[in-house]
Amino acid sequence: MADEGMFNLKAYLSDKRAAVDGALAAWFPKAEGPLSDLIAAMRYSLFAGGKRLRPILCIAGCEAVGGNQEDVLSVACSLEMIHTYSLIHDDLPVMDNDDFRRGKPTSHKVFGDAMALLAGDGLLTEAFRMMTSKEISKRVPPAVLVQAVQLISLAAGYEGMVGGQVVDIQSEGKEPDLETVKYMHARKTGALITASVTAGAVLAEAGEDAIGRIRSYGQKAGLAFQIADDILDIEGDSEILGKQTGADENKGKMTYPAVLGLDESKKIQSDLIQSAIRDLSEFGNNAEPLRQIARYIIERKK
Repeated sequence: MADEGMFNLKAYLSDKRAAVDGALAAWFPKAEGPLSDLIAAMRYSLFAGGKRLRPILCIAGCEAVGGNQEDVLSVACSLEMIHTYSLIHDDLPVMDNDDFRRGKPTSHKVFGDAMALLAGDGLLTEAFRMMTSKEISKRVPPAVLVQAVQLISLAAGYEGMVGGQVVDIQSEGKEPDLETVKYMHARKTGALITASVTAGAVLAEAGEDAIGRIRSYGQKAGLAFQIADDILDIEGDSEILGKQTGADENKGKMTYPAVLGLDESKKIQSDLIQSAIRDLSEFGNNAEPLRQIARYIIERKK
């Protein structure tokens, strides 16, 4: 891997995104037969132009400890399915009731509430089929794969992403509280980001110390990512974001800016990224993608 001065993050992200998109396209069938509407709904959201940050973090986490992309690609793709299912469900009228996602009408606006709900269910379930497929089981020892599946399951479940969404819903309209925001962000967004990069290191059979450092990086980067979303909802360009800004304030959402203000939120975000990068100080040039991705998290416009 090239050093920091030569590393091209844009090219890296493009290359990894193409690999993930290719593997997902090859995995999913065409929208035909009795389940054509369901498959169409699943594909609509999955291929709606996402950043593929979670699968890329999985690959980068693997590469940082000396692993290679092909050993984790199936798991990386499954993380995108889990993320996409969560977006479909978050957008439903019973949740955030959003009309647009990534500049396109949300799934329920195109396919109806019931089909969108089932498309999310289908993606979540299919994720676990892909991450335990024969291809990866040939590359990774079964006990290592089980470890990765366990940590992803925990991050996606009621103690992770689902629990974070519950707190998000229950806290709407209430007086902003920092501890509640921390709890919510660590689970709703941070948990799956942490699991993504940590799973990469686990699947590469890294040592416990290396896995611990990668996990710490993921926790800080994940929180910084959500704070960036909070800030973009205030300062972002709705055309670039592909969705309406100001939604958090309109819905009375608990966010870092709501509790601490913009300036303090930006300082915390910056401190988190610097600390995340320090977590990688023992790694060599192979971890440069993770360092650059951390910086990208707070510089991004969408």
